[in-house]
Amino acid sequence: MKVASNLMVKIPVLRYDDHVTKARSVLRDDVFRELYVVDEKNRLMGYLDISDVLRVVDTKSNVTIKGFVREAARVTRDTPLTEVARAIMDAYTNSAAVVDEDGVLLGGVLFSELFPVLISRRNIPGRVGDVMTREPITCAPEDPIHKIYSLIVSSGFIAFPVVQKDEVIGIISRRDLLRAGNVRISVKNQADTTVDRVMTTPVVSVTPDDQVATAARLMVDHDISILPVIDERKRIVGIIDRHDVSSCLIP
Repeated sequence: MKVASNLMVKIPVLRYDDHVTKARSVLRDDVFRELYVVDEKNRLMGYLDISDVLRVVDTKSNVTIKGFVREAARVTRDTPLTEVARAIMDAYTNSAAVVDEDGVLLGGVLFSELFPVLISRRNIPGRVGDVMTREPITCAPEDPIHKIYSLIVSSGFIAFPVVQKDEVIGIISRRDLLRAGNVRISVKNQADTTVDRVMTTPVVSVTPDDQVATAARLMVDHDISILPVIDERKRIVGIIDRHDVSSCLIP
């Protein structure tokens, strides 16, 4: 039986007095959506989410991360992977911190690495339409970036489908915003930079009648965490993400 230590990786850490600008730099250049926060003895204090980093748009800001630290999902080295997944789902995070008996951070398990293991272990029941989130928030390619920036920060959603003439033509995510160097300036100045300049294309999608297992395999094959759900008229009717898929495996 595989346990947390089998998938544990090193995740960058921050201290309470580190600036948000430092966190932004790490998140922009790396694969992580969350960074762990530790004290002077490397004991886990919590984590910083990529959405919180986006809240601060001033590149010269002296704001520290102290006010943005959230409670992290915690597991031990010997926690079975199904229980690691449950901890991630309960906390609705993208990773679980691995700590010892004293709370010292040893590493982390990324949901993106755990997910392929979970779906390979058993058949995934159900249709996409049964577990998807309905009536998703969407945006248009001509929408200004500062509007979407505010939506992502306020809603906590990781991405929005981009719709033109009722057809999904792209996805814009938190990471797209973080990686686009001109976005912070556009947001701060309420400039006219539009969604189509930073969105991700082409779009990988599923239908409500597709099996959840099909959606899971597409997520793994394309290394993405969210899929738009499209009906027979090519209109978006929902979205499905890794947490939705995992809910079919871990009640």
